[in-house]
Amino acid sequence: MSTVSRCGYVAIVGRPNVGKSTLLNCILGTKVSIVSPKPQTTRFQILGIKTQGDSQAVYIDTPGLHQDEKSAMNRYMNRLASAVIPDADVIVFVIEAMKWTDEDQGVLLKVQEAQSPVLLVVNKIDTVGDKKNLLPFLDEIKNKFAFTQIIPLSATRSENLRGLTCEIEKLLPEGPPLFPDEQVTDKNLKFQVAEIVREKLIQATEQEVPYCTTVEVEDWKEVDNRPEISVLIWVEREGQKLIVIGKKGERLKWIGIEARKEIEALLKQKVFLRLWVKVKEHWTDDDRALRQLGYN
Repeated sequence: MSTVSRCGYVAIVGRPNVGKSTLLNCILGTKVSIVSPKPQTTRFQILGIKTQGDSQAVYIDTPGLHQDEKSAMNRYMNRLASAVIPDADVIVFVIEAMKWTDEDQGVLLKVQEAQSPVLLVVNKIDTVGDKKNLLPFLDEIKNKFAFTQIIPLSATRSENLRGLTCEIEKLLPEGPPLFPDEQVTDKNLKFQVAEIVREKLIQATEQEVPYCTTVEVEDWKEVDNRPEISVLIWVEREGQKLIVIGKKGERLKWIGIEARKEIEALLKQKVFLRLWVKVKEHWTDDDRALRQLGYN
């Protein structure tokens, strides 16, 4: 392992759907955090590790901080996202270009309490039709807080990512690496497989269904040198189970096919993937059920 003179934790925070997970994946150059256009896709703290030259940045992708705390799941995600802020060496606060909402203001209030430098990332600048409109917005934003830097970028197009990572590298404290050079995430393969299935499930379903589902790897064994993986999809109601399965099982079949492709790319071998759908009533508002399903 090479000697790394700078190393630290970088918390990526912001309201839901501003592109935090996309930003992390683009920085790393590989996918470690699932993404979708739907808010609150991220439910866990995802570590992404970037070792470059004499620095190692340990990024923490977090669920979006939101005002709606109606369920135990909502409260869990807010606690998870808030918990990383006080201990981070650098905070990357992500907002969407041309938008400042009450939820952004709520995130700012939490960020202001931290002692660490705060980089404000203005994401999705590729969606701004007339770039002249961006300058007045940036002028307005800079008066809200003494940000260390304000960095406009587009995560999906990898525009100005290097500008962000250079600033982060400067702000990391001196210290040895926390992870081997080649490691890119702290999550094991079981977790990654479950998240891949959940991503395809989110893509395949509409309205409230994605928010009432979770995924659990029930069994993983090697048969004839090929992984056989059994995955449970949990829903809250029988009607949601029928939606996930779809007419003649077509939706569940699509989820399985798309997930298997990505899992095989991850594992670099053929796999046998079996999906089951089960009902656990009101699990999103039951603290005990959340813990049983891995939301600790």
